[in-house]
Amino acid sequence: MNEKHASKIAEELNLGLQQVKATARLLKGGDTVPFIARYRKEVTDSLDEVAITGIRDKTAQLEALDNRRESILKSLEERRLLTDDLKEKIVSAETMTTLEDIYLPYRPKRRTRAIVAKEKGLEPLAKIIFTQKDETDPVKEASAYLDPEKGVEKAEDALAGSRDIIAEWVNEDQEARKRMRVLYAQKGVFRSIVIPGKEEEGAKFKDYFDWEEPVTKAPSHRVLAMRRGEKEGFLDLRISPPQDKALALLEAMFVKGEGAASKEVKEAVRDCYKRLLSVSMETEIRLETKKIADREAIKIFADNLRELLLEPPLGQKSIMAIDPGIRTGCKIACLDPQGKLLKTDTIYLFNSEKSKLSSGKTIKELVDKYKVEAFAIGNGTGGRETEAFINELPFSNDIQVIMVNESGASVYSASETAREEFPDLDLTYRGAVSIGRRLMDPLAELVKIDPRAIGVGQYQHDVNPLGLKRSLDDVVTSCVNAVGVDVNTASQQLLTYISGLGTRLAKNIVIYRDEYGPLSSRKELKKVPRLGPKAFEQAAGFLRIRGGDNPLDISAVHPESYGIVEAMARDIGSKVTDLLESEVLRKKIDLNKYVTDSVGLPTLTDILTELAKPGRDPRDRFEVFKFKQGIEKIEDVQTGMSLPGVVTNVTAFGAFVDVGVHQDGLVHISQLANRFIKDPNEVVKVHQHVTVKVLDVDLERKRISLSMKQDIH
Repeated sequence: MNEKHASKIAEELNLGLQQVKATARLLKGGDTVPFIARYRKEVTDSLDEVAITGIRDKTAQLEALDNRRESILKSLEERRLLTDDLKEKIVSAETMTTLEDIYLPYRPKRRTRAIVAKEKGLEPLAKIIFTQKDETDPVKEASAYLDPEKGVEKAEDALAGSRDIIAEWVNEDQEARKRMRVLYAQKGVFRSIVIPGKEEEGAKFKDYFDWEEPVTKAPSHRVLAMRRGEKEGFLDLRISPPQDKALALLEAMFVKGEGAASKEVKEAVRDCYKRLLSVSMETEIRLETKKIADREAIKIFADNLRELLLEPPLGQKSIMAIDPGIRTGCKIACLDPQGKLLKTDTIYLFNSEKSKLSSGKTIKELVDKYKVEAFAIGNGTGGRETEAFINELPFSNDIQVIMVNESGASVYSASETAREEFPDLDLTYRGAVSIGRRLMDPLAELVKIDPRAIGVGQYQHDVNPLGLKRSLDDVVTSCVNAVGVDVNTASQQLLTYISGLGTRLAKNIVIYRDEYGPLSSRKELKKVPRLGPKAFEQAAGFLRIRGGDNPLDISAVHPESYGIVEAMARDIGSKVTDLLESEVLRKKIDLNKYVTDSVGLPTLTDILTELAKPGRDPRDRFEVFKFKQGIEKIEDVQTGMSLPGVVTNVTAFGAFVDVGVHQDGLVHISQLANRFIKDPNEVVKVHQHVTVKVLDVDLERKRISLSMKQDIH
């Protein structure tokens, strides 16, 4: 990374120059974000994943700018248009917008009105008029450029052509575009109206049928909503500042007096704005506001996804998973504590009393046979009724009954991953398996599903798909590596997200353990085909081996630091296993003794912390949640009720809460707390257990309005 780029990134991200340079070197050397954040703290001065990701992304942006710069220089050189002055401007351009503005006059373009006028020989006339001398008589000057063969039959024809040329000059003026860009950003207004005849069909966009809002105040969700309405053909959307301000800005720049020539220039400026510059600026402000809205929406989605992925796991228990169904029956999947499918069945709870009795008998038999410790019930249609039915059954043991958010389970059922796992199993049963495994370990199961299908986003289908995928992949990778995975039981999909692995090496690990059995040590990873030294370095610390040859293989201590731990144990006359078991022994360790040029206190502190809880899951402990009994459908919900609920989605305008009626209610941002809330994430997170008060129930539109405000007496 060159000095200029490093300085720019350091300034923008408020980081030290050396931190940026060091991180960039690690990234260029193939180190991953999780690895750098966890195991290279001395090199980066303890930068976290957010800062490292920021450096990575900013570096990519600057590289894209450099690539575009080189492309432009090459194009100009090939067309013999590159001067020293122009080259200096291009080389010094610090943003893509500035670079494109400089290049605009030289960009190959279709035949414009200005090009046609130049072909008619009218550019000299345009230059004379553009100087705007008081004594200039445009009509008299134009008479010298008449050429009937080229279509310039009278003075007005020549003047019209010269105005077209001037309009293009104004449109391509770098300073004019810069100022106009600021005007659109600061004074621009979104205006949307319904397309005549689309009122009924586009009723869901009714709020925007006649809507105006300043660009500076429009939140991301409204920007994306208006754009969606436009895309679907229901809204006509425009963005512009007050026209008089835009024209006044341009006239102040280009019109130099009141003479006849200035009047021609004024007319050209007005034509430029209406025909060229306003179109160009509206396109730019559309892209810029979309980019900002995308960034906010993607951040909301990423934050929600992180909370969902790090949802507390129930752990390894025998599970009976039930995917409720009214007409086709409830699909049952019995799983052992490792998530292996043992048995499938179907029960019918909604046909008759006879079928309910038969279903109860089937469930009790399966519970006894497979020693079921918990029920995982999907929260879709019929979920609450199924839960109530299970709760009424008498069991010899106390069995937990837990509602599980089934968003994305159907997507998994029909996926290639599910077909590979269960080639001979009907996809309806695959959904039940996914629900059960999701209760055991949400992270391990959710990585098999496209994050966009999980249902915790805001307008995720409207934002930039590449930006969304990159951000969500970062979140999944961060979560998987933060938790760590058991290399001998993890699925290929889960291993794929481990630092340094990817799809190919994850598959090779699965093939290797299928052929040779469970790995007995991290060292054995080196025997996996194509898993070389770099991949081992990046991945080893995040892979766990339970009951392996080395007691540290269960921990997050990296193999490169095993020697340090062994030295610690040796220096106090103990074994590594003793350090893992005894806090008294660990307190005897003086970390300063082990500081070297490459290993400092940050890493040594992490090692000591890990020795105290080797391999412990960093996620919170699982807590059983219960919906209010008797509230199973929207008709049961009444204004004024106080209900327990689970946050299912957090958006810019509030939070959606599941109160157990298969229709999430909305807690508007204004109802999240008794104080002013700017960002809903200040108050709520996905999967948080909350108590809400019902403000309103709209049965026709299936909407529930909720509040989390506390009654103050």
